[in-house]
Amino acid sequence: MSGRKDLARRTLIEAPADLLLDRLAAELERLYQVTGVELFQVDYRLAVLLPFTGGDPITKPGHPAWRCFDHQEPIVADGTGWFPVGMRGERRGVLRVSQVPDDPTVVGELDAIATALGHELAAVTASTDVYVTARRDRRLTLAAEMQWELLPGRSRMRPSFSLAGQLEPAYAVRGDGFDWSDDGRRLWLSTINGSGEGVAASMLTSLATHALRNARRAQLGLADQAALADQAIYALHRGAQHLSALLLSLDLASGLLTAVDAGSPRLVLLRDGEVSEQVLEKQFPLGMFEGTDYREQQFQLRRGDRLFVVSDGVVDATGQQVRYGETALDRFLRRTGPMEPLDAVRSLLGDLRAFVAGDLVDDAVVVCLDWLGPQP
Repeated sequence: MSGRKDLARRTLIEAPADLLLDRLAAELERLYQVTGVELFQVDYRLAVLLPFTGGDPITKPGHPAWRCFDHQEPIVADGTGWFPVGMRGERRGVLRVSQVPDDPTVVGELDAIATALGHELAAVTASTDVYVTARRDRRLTLAAEMQWELLPGRSRMRPSFSLAGQLEPAYAVRGDGFDWSDDGRRLWLSTINGSGEGVAASMLTSLATHALRNARRAQLGLADQAALADQAIYALHRGAQHLSALLLSLDLASGLLTAVDAGSPRLVLLRDGEVSEQVLEKQFPLGMFEGTDYREQQFQLRRGDRLFVVSDGVVDATGQQVRYGETALDRFLRRTGPMEPLDAVRSLLGDLRAFVAGDLVDDAVVVCLDWLGPQP
C-alpha cells in the first residue's frame, strides 16, 4: 500500500467532520502537488452534481464528471481528474482534482483516496449537516426530509447481488419508501406504497418501516414481520389508515426468493431480455384489519435475473391526459438490461419526468435488484 495513500487516509480520519474536504485538499497538494480539489455530490433527484464549496453545478450528461459517476471509474481529461466517491455500491458523487500527472500509479492512488472519502462522508453524516445540505439544489418538504432520513441508501452491492432504489418527486415525496438489510446470508427488502398526504403520509410510512425493522432484527420470518407491522398500524389507527407493502427475502446461497404481498407495488421480472409480471398472492394492506395472517410465497431466481418493484405512481403517471401504463413501462424496463441498477432506476424515473413534462404529482418508488448468483 502506498505511503501517500496512508497519509491521505489518516488525514481524513483525523479531520473534523465539517473539514474533510479542506484537510484532504491541503494534504493532496502537499503529497501530489495537485490543486483544484472539489467534491461534487449528486443531488436527491440523481440529476445534478453539486459542488460542495460553491460554483456551477454539472448537469450536462456527457461531462467527464458524469461519465465518472455513471461508469464508476476515474476519468482524466485535459489534466483534470474525476474520481468516484462512494462506498459499497452507494454512489455519493465525484472528486475533482486539477493538474493530475499522466501517471497510472498516481491516478490509482487518487482513486483509492476518493473511495476513502466516501467512507468518511458516510461516517460523519450523522454528526454534521454540511454535506447533506450541499446535496440539495432546493428545499425539501418536511415530509420528504422524513422519508429520505428513513432510507438505508440508494444503492448497495455485494458479489451475489446489486441493488438500487429511488423516490420521486425527490424533493416532495410523501409516503412511498423502501428499506433493505443484508447479513451475508440473506437480503431483506421492503418496498412501501404509501397513502395519505404530507407529513401524515410520511409518519405512517415511518411507523411501518420501524415496525418491520423491529421484527426483522428480532429475527422473525417474513410473514411475522408483516403481521407485527400490521398490528402496530392497526393499534394506532384502527383501520382508518393503512398502506401497501411488498416484503422480500433473498437467500444469498441459493437465490430462493420469499415474498409477502400486502397489497403491494408491482413486482416485475426481467429474464433473458423478456419482461413479465411476477404473480403474487394479494393480501390485505398493513393496518387495514385487526390480526391479519400473512402467507409467504417462494420463487427461484436464476443467475442474471433482474427484479423491479414499482409503485402505482409509476404506472399511473399522466402526461397530456395520457397514462404511462404497463406497456410503456415494460418496454422501458426491457431497455435497462445493460444498465447497473442505479442507472436503471434513474433512467426510468427520468423517462417518467419527461413523460409528464415536470415533477410527478403522485409519489413513485422504483427498486431494482440484480441476482448475480451465489458466491463462495
